[in-house]
Amino acid sequence: MAKFQDIVRYYQRYWRISVFSIAMMSAFEIIDLFVPYAIGQILNVLSNQPLDGMVQKLVTGVAALTGQPEGRSLSLIVLLVLVCLVSVGRAPIQPWLGPWFNWDTAFRARRDHAQKALEKVLTLPLEFYDENNPGRIAARVAKGLANHTWTYPEITGQLLPKLARIVGIFIVIWLIEWRIALLLLLSFVGILSFSLSGLQKLTHQEERLDRYIEDTESRNSEIITNIKTVKAFATEAQELKRQRQRFAREFKVVDYRIHKGYIQLATYERTIVQTCVFLVLALTLLAAARGTISLGHFVTTLTVSSMAYAELEPITQLAEIFARRYASMIRFHEFMQLPAGKDAGSLVRDAATAPTYQFTGKVEFSHLTFGYDANRPVLTDINLLIEPYQTVALVGRSGSGKSTLVKLLFRYFEPDSGCILMDGHDLRQLDVTGYRKRLAIVHQEVDIFNGTLMDNLLYGNPNATPDQVLEACRIAQADDFIRSMPNGYATIVGERGVRLSGGQRQRVGIARALIMEPDVLIFDEATSSLDYESERSIQLAMRAILGTRTLIIIAHRLSTVREADKIVVLENGRIVEVGSHDELLNREGIYRRLHSLQETGELLA
Repeated sequence: MAKFQDIVRYYQRYWRISVFSIAMMSAFEIIDLFVPYAIGQILNVLSNQPLDGMVQKLVTGVAALTGQPEGRSLSLIVLLVLVCLVSVGRAPIQPWLGPWFNWDTAFRARRDHAQKALEKVLTLPLEFYDENNPGRIAARVAKGLANHTWTYPEITGQLLPKLARIVGIFIVIWLIEWRIALLLLLSFVGILSFSLSGLQKLTHQEERLDRYIEDTESRNSEIITNIKTVKAFATEAQELKRQRQRFAREFKVVDYRIHKGYIQLATYERTIVQTCVFLVLALTLLAAARGTISLGHFVTTLTVSSMAYAELEPITQLAEIFARRYASMIRFHEFMQLPAGKDAGSLVRDAATAPTYQFTGKVEFSHLTFGYDANRPVLTDINLLIEPYQTVALVGRSGSGKSTLVKLLFRYFEPDSGCILMDGHDLRQLDVTGYRKRLAIVHQEVDIFNGTLMDNLLYGNPNATPDQVLEACRIAQADDFIRSMPNGYATIVGERGVRLSGGQRQRVGIARALIMEPDVLIFDEATSSLDYESERSIQLAMRAILGTRTLIIIAHRLSTVREADKIVVLENGRIVEVGSHDELLNREGIYRRLHSLQETGELLA
């Protein structure tokens, strides 16, 4: 569970420069108090009242140094020079010692934590992404980073220096009249305590609102991503109605609970502040009338106390802004505290520096049992040996465990019992990054990144030569259609490869896998969603790969696995049949029944 301390630790790396910039900004705020103090002393000079002892000593020193006589003129000149140094002299210095470091720190921290957030995204387990919408994740990270970035300069550059100024004002007034200073202190403690208590209650509402907004933005992201489906099913009105309800819920919370709460809080604060300002005026006037303080001290006390109370409103506004952003910052840290998955590859070293393996492609599943839920195994006591360069097909009904077997081979999950051996080595003893570089997979839906075709082809092996790329594309039946594109291999394919057909994406996926030169290549239902012409092209590509490396094919369409050396039939997480296409057809088993059903379906079609 994230806490306030996590927000503070966000800037821990820069604590030295933070302390320095806060100290400088606080010093400038306190130096500002010299101006009203000097004006009070000027009034004393003009009204023929004595200067404070410290100022009088300074004037005497200047007189001795310059040979000028002490008097009214020299006192005024000394005070004016001091005011000039404090106000004009610091003008070109303050922006560099305050705002520059404040924003520089915020920007550096954003860069660092944006990188850490990406590292977290890359190391979270796959099941996290099965349960969480990508738009929701991106929104949480982006909002958390943005609110941290904007909040830091406001806290370090305004809130803390303003509090330092109030402390300075308290000291000044205490030296003039301690009773008024005591009233100032008690009123400030009371007002700030009241404000913080109210803001704490409103923070809980902000957390609720943040979750509501996250839900709405997540659905908006889904609508945009699936806009074709929305239009195809004519559900525009349904989606609009659903989102209107979410917008109404957000409005109710933000307006009638949160905004109203802030207005009520501000009303109470302003009333109390104005009452305190009046009391200070009355007490100061009474002290001046009695002769307890001079006219200059009367003006100084009234001015600086008004400055102090004037700071209350921006302080509470900054506290309100922090409260509004607090929920999103806490949720960002909750995301950052999620545990990394066991399937995470190394982020310290890339593929170039990872251990280099070279396998023959011999894969053995030994007494393998696994379940996403420990009480409901998906695979039970799987024993399977795949020889080097052998083509093995995994078939079975949906949910029989075919894809799960491949996920375990890629070490996305660890088996509950048993093991997987690659050339006799337990996968758990191998470096994940180095091991995965020797495998490649072509999914049913090939992921294409927004960029050129060449960028996508080189994604797994950026150091591949042009000859390797051309050879892989030729084998994958992709070279012809790529050359026919407007800019050939430099053609921009758009987000998620929208400018490519399903068959073209599959062939790009096969070529990309071949460019990695893997020892084991997996086709995960690579033709199940394609038309017959595209399926034929993919089958030709697969046929060209047979015997060049270990090949594992997961297929619903049994026509794609007839040439496999071994066909493995799974049922309810167990291997029930193993053999060639002809061998399994001669048995009265599940494979023959599945084959008959598909043949009948093809005839009916």
